[in-house]
Amino acid sequence: MPTHARRTVAGLFAATVAAVAMLLVPAAPAAAHNTLKAATPARDARLTTAPTRITLEFMQKLDPAFTTIALSDAAERRIPASDPAVTGTTGTVTIDEPLANGTYTVAYRVVSADGHPVQGSYRFTVADPTAAIASPPATTATTSAPAAQPSPASPASATRDAGDGPGALALVGGAILLAALAAGAVVLLRRRRAAF
Repeated sequence: MPTHARRTVAGLFAATVAAVAMLLVPAAPAAAHNTLKAATPARDARLTTAPTRITLEFMQKLDPAFTTIALSDAAERRIPASDPAVTGTTGTVTIDEPLANGTYTVAYRVVSADGHPVQGSYRFTVADPTAAIASPPATTATTSAPAAQPSPASPASATRDAGDGPGALALVGGAILLAALAAGAVVLLRRRRAAF
């Protein structure tokens, strides 16, 4: 193979390696972010008995000073609960009042090992056939209830876990780029061989 053809192939190979490296680099910082591993009650659980505590287990050790776990009902009323009891990667709050039937939101905020705050939320439903159904506070005809403001525990103020790595779009784009580089290398090699 002529020297200039070898240089062209080497250049294309180096460009391919650089493209692969760029796809993998964004995933490195995300690995340092804390994420929710397990929850009791679980996400979207439908319980026939109301829980008395919420337990969240994360991928990394929690800092008690920067761990928040809150519970709210469908009307975004915060349910009284204890401060989080933190043990290693697990945080638990005890619910201070019995939960009526209805949908509840668990919102959490923790800090990753790299100092990055991570927050999220999920819902579960209590459907105890022997319990009452949760209802919003009654209002009179002469006064209207003020618009509910999102509480710190509401889904409006909580976002999903940050730093889940590169999106599917970036991975698809990278795959297309790699395929194009490989096709270009094959075409160049054929042209060089045909020229000699």
